[in-house]
Amino acid sequence: MSMMKPTRKLLFVLCPMLVLGFIYYSAGKLHLHMWGQKTQPVEEAILTVGRAVYDKQGFLLKLDGKLPQDLFYKYGNMSKGTCKPGYASAKMASIYPKFAKLAPMFLDQNFRRLGKIRDYLPPFGIKTQEKLIADILAATKNYGLSPHLDSLSCKRCIIVGNGGVLANKSLGSRIDDYHVVVRLNGAPVSGFEKDVGSKTTMRITYPEGAFQKLQLYEKDSLFVLSAFKPHDFKWLLQMVFKEKPRGMEGFWKSIALYVPREASDMRILNPYFIQEAAFQFIGLPLNNGLMGKGNIPTLGTVAITMALHNCDEVAVAGFGYDMNDPHSALHYYETVKMAAIKESWTHNISKEKEFLRKLVKAKVITDLTYGI
Repeated sequence: MSMMKPTRKLLFVLCPMLVLGFIYYSAGKLHLHMWGQKTQPVEEAILTVGRAVYDKQGFLLKLDGKLPQDLFYKYGNMSKGTCKPGYASAKMASIYPKFAKLAPMFLDQNFRRLGKIRDYLPPFGIKTQEKLIADILAATKNYGLSPHLDSLSCKRCIIVGNGGVLANKSLGSRIDDYHVVVRLNGAPVSGFEKDVGSKTTMRITYPEGAFQKLQLYEKDSLFVLSAFKPHDFKWLLQMVFKEKPRGMEGFWKSIALYVPREASDMRILNPYFIQEAAFQFIGLPLNNGLMGKGNIPTLGTVAITMALHNCDEVAVAGFGYDMNDPHSALHYYETVKMAAIKESWTHNISKEKEFLRKLVKAKVITDLTYGI
């Protein structure tokens, strides 16, 4: 009996140690999130549904350009160059199951029914700005692209970024072949047609980003406001009615004082695209639904988000900053070098690039300049 007591004591000590060791080993094998473990990298899987594994934003972890079987039956046999109806949204949903296509490009007179933007202040919604928006829409009277473009059964869209990567690529004619050509802020076309094309369907901007030189405005394009703050709606109302802006406070730099476009050519971009890009696609901090440090997506990503909902095929050109080459051109239209860019207070460029790379890798979008 005296020999049994030490053995039993030893077993009492060893058994818990063996159990704890097994749990620790299993956790390491299964990549379980243990207390005190470092935060998981974005690429690490945290959700498994059937055989599919998703990252923490809800994107399929293993991305490739192959079509899922159901999409292969639909699109696989279409001849090259034929516009594929519904392709961008279907491909997006295959890598991001939470994606729902229905989100109108521009606000129309039914904007108050859009539940996803009602409870957010600008830039993520319309709260407190309903009266101003209603006044703007009553004056513009138009809420689509154009009768011709809106009637197309399949629309191919390209978002033209402002990056120096566009220079000397001679992509102008290829860009102009798209049904919808979207340009951003004050990136000029005149003098750069060989590389950036001459066609502009719409130019998305805000007061500080809009052309201040009237001769730079295209005569046949839509002027589209992407509002980031309440002042932006007030400014657009003044532009619609050709009034000189009153009260310049609230803007972070000088603004356009006049927009040489008719009210019928002005639009308000649905702010849902800012909200969805920030909180769902990129994973920026919610900050109680208010603009804050590092939670605003760039206008380029907002435009891409809009296109995923409203275009059948989506391409981009002029996207991607190569921070490893400080001597390369920042923009295609000026000599400022990459070294001039600093980490933005409002944007999170690295997290945004992770999102855009997912779209390119999965062939949801096509990157003509290979900058992403």
